[in-house]
Amino acid sequence: MKGSKANLSALAEKCKTVIVSNWQGYLNTIKPEDKASIIHTSKIKYVMRRGKPYLWVPESEPHNVNIMFDERGSFSIAHPYPGPLAALFKSIGKLPDRVAFTGEIVPVKEKRVDAVHKYVEESIQSEMRAIGDSPNSVRSILNSSDQMYASRCDSLRALIDDAKEKYVIYKFVPSSCMFIDPNGTKEIDLKVLELSKADPLGTWSTKLVDGINKNESRRRALILFCLYYLDINARDAYMVSVDKKGFHLLGKVPSEEEAGDEYQWREFRFEFEEEVKDVEAFCHQLVEMEQEVVSKFTDHTGL
Repeated sequence: MKGSKANLSALAEKCKTVIVSNWQGYLNTIKPEDKASIIHTSKIKYVMRRGKPYLWVPESEPHNVNIMFDERGSFSIAHPYPGPLAALFKSIGKLPDRVAFTGEIVPVKEKRVDAVHKYVEESIQSEMRAIGDSPNSVRSILNSSDQMYASRCDSLRALIDDAKEKYVIYKFVPSSCMFIDPNGTKEIDLKVLELSKADPLGTWSTKLVDGINKNESRRRALILFCLYYLDINARDAYMVSVDKKGFHLLGKVPSEEEAGDEYQWREFRFEFEEEVKDVEAFCHQLVEMEQEVVSKFTDHTGL
């Protein structure tokens, strides 16, 4: 029983980490008309406040009419893969981990809208301060990420500053939660999810991953990781995901199949000896690993 509870707690933590690592998901609402396709789906930005997703739906979206007739809906959030990672994973037939909520979509009352706006502005300022106060080793990675698709801060700021688009804000009240990964689909108890904590790197994971992948010297270090730690000669490598216990890497390595391409993309896991508590500790650990492999291969080649 304890093992089962521990497993549920671990899954809830994964769920919470996916939720905080992203800022947009797919909203599904029910069309009032009797049509062949009764579900309308589109990508919607959100913020988490007091454990609930607050959805920012453009006024032009059919969702607004649908919700007037039926407040039931679902909202799914996927682990974000910035840059070329999404296409690479699609090419090898792997889908990202996802969280799927079902529940009611409740319009935020007009008198509460300003409070939600203020919360978003405070979240943006808090994130900007955290980046500004971080050491240069951390800041250089975070600032290397793409501001268009890897910056939660810039994406949320667009909600506040967008003069062309107006939004209707809804609170999504979940009645169920499912976690979907390569191992299958599992239901997550909402109370367990509420009490769980996201991985300390969750909020920063997209910026970290994209910032690392945009740096050529760091990409070369990832290739050396494969050779030094795994004894695998990779032609290319990308950081995939980061967490307190280590990271996942996608390497282009010699194929194990006789027929087919000479090289194939494979995912590898690297574990730290000790868990890291924050972004600074993660970057410090990564730099130490980079220095170690560069030193070993420099000594070996006599360069």
